Amino acid sequence: MRAARLHANLTQEAVALRAGIRIATYSEIEQGHRAALIDTLILIADAIGVPLADLVRE
Repeated sequence: MRAARLHANLTQEAVALRAGIRIATYSEIEQGHRAALIDTLILIADAIGVPLADLVRE
């Protein structure tokens, strides 16, 4: 997730605002400290501009 965000030249704040979630929530998800619902992952993928499959690929 971090790599996709950085490739899109976005900050965590920008992604969170675009996705409509709290910045702290996004940060915790990106760092692996919090699990995300599929709906939230879809919002994040859309905010970054990548397909969901690319976002969650290991």
